[in-house]
Amino acid sequence: MGKTFSKPEALSDQHTHYCPGCTHGIIHRLIAEVIDELGINGRTVGIAPVGCAVLIYNYLTCDFQEAAHGRAPAMATGMKRVRPDLIVFTYQGDGDLASIGIGEIVHAANRGEKFTTIFVNNAVYGMTGGQMAPTTMPGQRTTTSPFGRNVEEVGMPIKMAELLSALETPAYITRQSVIKPKYIVRAKKAIKKAFQYQLEGRCFSLVEVVSTCPTNWGLTPVQAIKWAEETMLPYYKLGEFKTPD
Repeated sequence: MGKTFSKPEALSDQHTHYCPGCTHGIIHRLIAEVIDELGINGRTVGIAPVGCAVLIYNYLTCDFQEAAHGRAPAMATGMKRVRPDLIVFTYQGDGDLASIGIGEIVHAANRGEKFTTIFVNNAVYGMTGGQMAPTTMPGQRTTTSPFGRNVEEVGMPIKMAELLSALETPAYITRQSVIKPKYIVRAKKAIKKAFQYQLEGRCFSLVEVVSTCPTNWGLTPVQAIKWAEETMLPYYKLGEFKTPD
């Protein structure tokens, strides 16, 4: 009998350290599958900054660089300009990209830098203690908003895909999710498309992925999936927001 499902070569042999119900591992696998299918492992370099996202280098076999908090787009810019033959991607969480790093990602996208960003949006700071993030939902409780996010004081959550798609510079901007199989299939297609645009030297690309964080949400994995689908997806609508075509 033939094998129909196996571990991607770009995925390393590691036991996961992520919390039960965390979707980082799913996204890692999708990236690894795309790297294998495009045959680019030997020329791919990932860049991860601070937060749960930083530990991706334990799980993929391609080369990695670690950036300061929020500065992955700056490092990716330098790397891609010096070595345009490389396939460069950043892997960033919402507390990183949408907060301290928002200036970096906006200007990189506006310049049309030819790298790819995988942006994991789970509406909270994960590794550093569950604080309120720029993407935290209205009324959502966190360690720094114990009574829920008060939008009159701190504003509404930032929609990064919509924000970047408003720039005039050509780009590929999409928002997907990995909380259910039907979403995972679409997310992989989006990630592959983003890498293909880079291979063609077309444009900057960003794939936002709506994800879960059961530990910091104070929910079980099953409850977290339900909450993400019922609360996050109506606000963070899935789909393609911009293509360079």
